[in-house]
Amino acid sequence: MTVHQLSRADARRIAVRAQLLDRSRPTELLDVVRGLTLLQIDPTAAVAPNADLVAWSRLGSSYSPADLTAALEKRTLLELRAMIRPGADLALYRAEMAAWPGDLLPWRKHQRDWVRANDACRTDILARLTAAGPLPSRGLPDTCAVPWTSTGWTNNRNVTQLLEFMVLRGEVAIAGRGGRDRLWDLATRVYPDDPVVPVDEARRVRDERRLRALGIARAKGPECPVEPLDVGEVGELAVVDGVKGAWRVDPSLLGGPFAGRAALLSPFDRLIHDRKRTVELFEFDYQLEMYKPAAKRRWGYFALPILYGDRLVGKLDATADRKAGVLRVAAIHEDVPFTKAAATAIGREVKDLARWLGLDLVLP
Repeated sequence: MTVHQLSRADARRIAVRAQLLDRSRPTELLDVVRGLTLLQIDPTAAVAPNADLVAWSRLGSSYSPADLTAALEKRTLLELRAMIRPGADLALYRAEMAAWPGDLLPWRKHQRDWVRANDACRTDILARLTAAGPLPSRGLPDTCAVPWTSTGWTNNRNVTQLLEFMVLRGEVAIAGRGGRDRLWDLATRVYPDDPVVPVDEARRVRDERRLRALGIARAKGPECPVEPLDVGEVGELAVVDGVKGAWRVDPSLLGGPFAGRAALLSPFDRLIHDRKRTVELFEFDYQLEMYKPAAKRRWGYFALPILYGDRLVGKLDATADRKAGVLRVAAIHEDVPFTKAAATAIGREVKDLARWLGLDLVLP
């Protein structure tokens, strides 16, 4: 059995290349989403919406948010559970949808029982969508016999919660957006009519594609509700100097030349999404501080991690003030002192970000 011995620098370079953040930039949005497997949707837009910021960090100023809108309208890209994925990838989820809820862990049994208790409402929603879809959730009937109870924001949001389970069942899908509202329709009218991939094969393919997008990952990790951080037994075994435990690595990324660049990353970027991996491989401390009181923030409300070469070297505390027409930089935090070359390249990226946003740059 082959076990690859990697330095931290080796592992970082594999991760950066896998995430399309080396000097060899992609040129097409669809290639980016295929390579990353997804763009996460998040409503926070202190600088720009996450999906746009991730796309810009790969494509540069040639990227326009209109490109993403057009791809979603053409359905070459589709939204599934707050993730934008290639439309062709939906075939990797349909068999699992048909088998929902799958293994009956206690919380899944509760979900199944709640959906069954509200089957009449589910039927009413399907009938309304059949006749008049796509529709926003407020255009759908709430005839739930049993309300959804939660200690969080979903409490008593019966229709939106039922729709989420109907997505998991493969019955409904997001057909588009009207402003900030998601528009719902029958899944059969949204998803491509591709052959469904059996569950076990689909999971293996998803693991392979996830490893290709991450480059290096753990075989097992904590359960994540939408997109796992681990990759199972795909790829090849690796160990990283100075880091405990075993990893899985995509062998196609081993040993190739590496040429890095400067990049500004979204706080939700997949390079840093697994905070434990970020510490282990990049030795980079990062937390999203938007939920902290201002006085307790170290780096800023929506600080952007700064990549230079194969290292995460700092954070950019910036806010897009669209009313004033400026990108206001409060601070550039240097985790390690920037070299002259790094400072020049990072400064160029900050200027490019302001230009892409169509805002004037205001530096501290």
